[in-house]
Amino acid sequence: MPVLCQACEARHGGICGALDPGQLQQLGRQTARREVAAGTQLVAAGVPADGYANILGGVVKLIKLMPDGRQQIVGLQFAPDFLGRPFADSSDVSAEAASTVRLCVFSRSALERMVAQAPALEHRLHQQALRELDDAREWMITLGRKSAPERVASFLLLLAAHIDPLVPGYSTTFDITLKRADIADFLGLTIETVSRNLSALRKAGIISIERRRCITINDTAALEVAAGR
Repeated sequence: MPVLCQACEARHGGICGALDPGQLQQLGRQTARREVAAGTQLVAAGVPADGYANILGGVVKLIKLMPDGRQQIVGLQFAPDFLGRPFADSSDVSAEAASTVRLCVFSRSALERMVAQAPALEHRLHQQALRELDDAREWMITLGRKSAPERVASFLLLLAAHIDPLVPGYSTTFDITLKRADIADFLGLTIETVSRNLSALRKAGIISIERRRCITINDTAALEVAAGR
């Protein structure tokens, strides 16, 4: 097994968990590690894709652009998610790094060859697609039925559950890497409403905030109640 794969924190939970050591070695010879800065476009909507990536760290935002130029963040991706849309020529959403993002990048042809050799890999890709569909349906409920305070609390739980793939359950301390404008866009709220509800959670003692972006969850059960769960 390649040394890089042995040290990869995303390997077991991501698509590469479906590959045996020999297949990992074969794919590993065709991959490259990249680190990109926040704001870097990773996938352009409507543009044919010649490569894919596993997210090893950081947060990626998925953006849908409207005909009049407005945009909406329609999803977030974390390690060990697969970045890209396999079995399709292009994607109808763009992907942009919301923070510094670490990627393991490989070509489209390399993935297609590996899928042909390892049916379990195709199964893993379908599993991730179904998980993303379930997440999207859950977020529809958040946006359609939950109040502003519940949305903000749900967002914090979303980050806590996904920000560190090595932590089971919720991370209790993490940085909010998204800008307040991005959070507001994702939640369908104003920046002021997001800030006001974060402050309310802090005043209630449910969370602590340091340096405006470092969140510590003091009471996970209370945060789940605040999120309407």
